Amino acid sequence: MAVNALERHVALVGFMGAGKTTLAQRLAPLLDRPVVHLDQEVEDAAGAAIPRIFEQDGEHGFRRREADALAAAVERRRPALLDLGGGVATFPENHPRLAETFVLHLDVDVATAWSRCGGGGRPLARDEHEFRRLYEERAPLYRALANATVTSDDVDGAVLAAAGVHHELGALERLGELVPGDGPVALVADATVMGIHGAAAQTALGDRLVSAHELPSGEQAKQAGVVQRLWSELTLDRGGTVVALGGGALTDTAGFAAATYLRGIAWVAVPTTLVGQVDAAIGGKTAIDVPQGKNLAGAFHWPARVVLDEALLVTLPEREQRQGRAELLKTELLAGRALDVRAAAAYKAAICLRDPFDRGIRQWLNLGHTFAHALEAAADFELPHGEAVALGLVAALRLSGRDPQPVLDALDPQPVRVDRERAWQALLRDKKRADGEVRLVLLGDEGPTVEPRPAGEVRSALDSLIA
Repeated sequence: MAVNALERHVALVGFMGAGKTTLAQRLAPLLDRPVVHLDQEVEDAAGAAIPRIFEQDGEHGFRRREADALAAAVERRRPALLDLGGGVATFPENHPRLAETFVLHLDVDVATAWSRCGGGGRPLARDEHEFRRLYEERAPLYRALANATVTSDDVDGAVLAAAGVHHELGALERLGELVPGDGPVALVADATVMGIHGAAAQTALGDRLVSAHELPSGEQAKQAGVVQRLWSELTLDRGGTVVALGGGALTDTAGFAAATYLRGIAWVAVPTTLVGQVDAAIGGKTAIDVPQGKNLAGAFHWPARVVLDEALLVTLPEREQRQGRAELLKTELLAGRALDVRAAAAYKAAICLRDPFDRGIRQWLNLGHTFAHALEAAADFELPHGEAVALGLVAALRLSGRDPQPVLDALDPQPVRVDRERAWQALLRDKKRADGEVRLVLLGDEGPTVEPRPAGEVRSALDSLIA
């Protein structure tokens, strides 16, 4: 069963009146995917409207045409949103095809469904008693086929589900259920997080847990020697899963270890910091640092699941909360609106689903980070990431012709004492640099852009952040 919609079709299933077409239209621009309306495909192929097909061929004949249309849609190479009729799930021949997609079930209560389509032109929605009987008959089929369930008005929930992100208060207690599969699990956390949440995580994982591993805290975890030690300690086979419980540095490191151990095994991210929940744990970027720069050795390795439990944020000290607020503010600047944790996670998830390998718009998520990573490297990674991001946002807003005062008011970033030349050399190794040009994420009149800027202008902006 699919755990996310990465490079897969998203099949929207549900009863009549569940709102599949409405949700498809709202999701399409967010995921940059075309919508395939299966009923329209059937009508186009038959040269007749659905009521007419029912009259001519009966329901079985219609289901045969519907199955052919589904098979053709699933064969299309470009991932799409498949808006499926309510009866697709009832035809067993469709089930293997649906298994090739990410199936998103749209839940609706029967009264709402009848109010939306009862007594209209639908052949199976003319008699309320029969309508309700069909509802009860089909409900278990939808649940059995679904990879996730949402309602038609929950666009953020649909995006998160498609990205394999589970958001639930108290989710840590259900971690054993939320880790996909049934193979062995290795828990990875730093000593602090292990002391606070480790026992609850181990209890939730139950008999699947075969080992627990402690890593250093913060950026000290993102070192080659740490990963090498973790590789040597792991005893999982290829059916195993690494569960990374901690902040952004911990999930980066554990995810990178999972990406490279046995040439790649599954991993689940359980971020315990605000930085991790709104940014670092989502999208499959894993990496460690080298002396020349941050995140220069890494891999794209999408988590089998990301578990967002905001209850884990309660124990965060104020300084850690401020690190996360920098990433949250960055996302708000990109989105152009205020966001909570769930909405910020959904914004990033949608961007990453559209551009999983960072070749296009995913670079927007590095707003301010070109400067931030340079400052972190020059500080030997002792400068907290969120504080570096806050400074980077100030520089990016200034270069965008925007007022940086909202960042200054919210985060009060202070210039840091680092070597200017070392910071500049680290900036020149930024991953967005191309053809000898320094390229920055900036905010234009119509939204984020990635554009080159003269080296002197960038150097001046970087120097302004250094005490």
